[in-house]
Amino acid sequence: MVKAIALLSGGLDSTLAVKLVQKQNIDVSGLTFTTPFFNAIKAQTAADQIHLPLMVEDFTTEHLQMLKSPRYGYGKNMNPCIDCHTLMLKMAGRKMEDTGADFLVTGEVLGQRPMSQTKQSLYIVAKNSGYADYILRPLSAQLLEPIKAEREGKVDRSGLLAISGRGRKDQIRLAEELGIRHYPPPAGGCLLTDPIFSHRLRDLMSHAEDRQIRDYELLKYGRHFRAEVTGKIIVGRNRSDNEALCALSTDDDLVCNVADFPGPHVLAPYGNESSMAMAAALCVRYSDAPADTDVNVICLHHNKSVTIKSKAISKEDSERWII
Repeated sequence: MVKAIALLSGGLDSTLAVKLVQKQNIDVSGLTFTTPFFNAIKAQTAADQIHLPLMVEDFTTEHLQMLKSPRYGYGKNMNPCIDCHTLMLKMAGRKMEDTGADFLVTGEVLGQRPMSQTKQSLYIVAKNSGYADYILRPLSAQLLEPIKAEREGKVDRSGLLAISGRGRKDQIRLAEELGIRHYPPPAGGCLLTDPIFSHRLRDLMSHAEDRQIRDYELLKYGRHFRAEVTGKIIVGRNRSDNEALCALSTDDDLVCNVADFPGPHVLAPYGNESSMAMAAALCVRYSDAPADTDVNVICLHHNKSVTIKSKAISKEDSERWII
């Protein structure tokens, strides 16, 4: 039986691509990737809806190595779309070889995205992945050169489509025909396209503080501050942030909490005594403690606890240091 591996993002296009191939009695398995910047939730939801077996691969190590110096650069923010897609297809190709599948499937649509889905970009991605003759894009296949599986008769080209451009009318109509009732809006699920997250990521990488994968995870939570002497300090905004920061902290970090009033969990990654005064002042600033009052702040570092008195940092200083 002919077998294929489909890269499944969980969006409408990749789901439709799977269904078009399945209609030809081809055995399709899904594959999705995870990093600190995107997860498998949407892909798993889509796979469940169409009863598709799904493999989830964490390729954080390879992705971070690529992210620091993408060959084709970044998009509007920190999204290296061409290099990211190339890496995904390269790893999917290895999975194809390991499992004995015949070809790969993606939901890419010619002309849909100005950076990564032009004809030239699709060619570059396929060529650099090393599997150019094995990548089928069912939604736009009739606008592209046939791949090996088509030439060998394993895929009927007449059952593939010629969709192009940024509109979604054709996809929505096809979804109705194929009985796909639930799918997410076409918003990106990658944090690297988010301006605030990208700004934090640039700051982290420019200071060479990305020592562990958890340092990337920390970018998702709280308010981030940086002063030249004290380094990075993160202040939780709510209970969810506080719990996440607490779970991600290590003995090498400086952690501060107000003693007698509700307040944030404050974390200075790899911080020490030089970070303590500013971390404590930020902790008071975002707590429920009265203004202009000395407050007890408990600071923990390397399992040693010390209580210091601190007033809140001024609004002007907190705004000056925020990332």
